[in-house]
Amino acid sequence: MSRSGKKRVSDPIFYANNQPPQTTKKRAATMARKPRFCPAEIAQHVIQRGNNRQVCFAAEMDFAAYANWLLEYSVKFNVQIHAWVFMTNHVHLLVTPQSDDGVSLMMQSVGRRYVQYFNRTYKRSGTLWEGRFKSCLVQTERYVLECYRYIELNPVRASMVNDPAEYRWSSYSTNALGADAKICCPHQEYLQLGRTAEERRRNYRTLFSTQIDGKLVEDLRFATQKGLVLGTERFKDEVEALFGRKMRVGAAGRPLRAMQ
Repeated sequence: MSRSGKKRVSDPIFYANNQPPQTTKKRAATMARKPRFCPAEIAQHVIQRGNNRQVCFAAEMDFAAYANWLLEYSVKFNVQIHAWVFMTNHVHLLVTPQSDDGVSLMMQSVGRRYVQYFNRTYKRSGTLWEGRFKSCLVQTERYVLECYRYIELNPVRASMVNDPAEYRWSSYSTNALGADAKICCPHQEYLQLGRTAEERRRNYRTLFSTQIDGKLVEDLRFATQKGLVLGTERFKDEVEALFGRKMRVGAAGRPLRAMQ
C-alpha cells in the first residue's frame, strides 16, 4: 500500500441520585466509543453535520469564521487539506494528516471554537454539531479524485447551484479555476493531472464533464458513515493487515439515511 512521503506545507488562507450498580458501570465501560481511525499519511473524507441537520452557517461571516479556524488548526496539527465544501448544515473535507491524531485534534478544536462563536453571535446555548465527525480512509489510486468531485459537486446535488463554480464556499474555484486559497494543499493525484498549473486545472475541469458513478457514491457514503475504507478489496486487505483493524462489515444493516 502506497503512503505519501514528504509533507507539503501550504500557506494560510482564510480564514435519580442513586449510584448505578457495579454491573452497569462495567457494561458502560465496555461500550465506550472507539476513537476515530485516522492514520497518518492516508487521505480521508471527513464530514461534520449540524445536530438534527440544523443550520450551522447562517451568514457569510459564519463561513469565513469557520474557514479561519480550519486554517489555524490544520496548520497547528499538520493536516493537509485538499478539497472542501461548507454547506449550510454540514461540512465535507478531503484531508491527509501527518500524525495519527491530527484529524481528530483539528476537528475537535475547530468545532469547539466555532460553537463558542456561533452561540455568542446568535445568543443561543447548547450543542451545534451532531456528535463526532464521521470519516473514512480513501485509497489514492482512482478514489481520491473521485472524492474531490463528490465534495465539490455537493452544492449541485443539493440544487443550490447549477455549476460548482457558482458556489463560493468550496474548493472548486481553487482546484479548477486557480482562485487563491492558500489553505489548499494539492494531493499528489491532483498534481499528476499535468505538468503546469494551467494544464492541471484544465484536466481537472474535464473530470466534471461526466457524472460520478452511483455505486461509488453509495460506497463513499457507507464507508464514511461506518468509519471504513473507500478502496479496492486489496487495499482493504492491506489496511487490515497493517493496522490490525477490521475494515469490512456484513451486508446486514447496510441501508442508511441519505448523506448529501
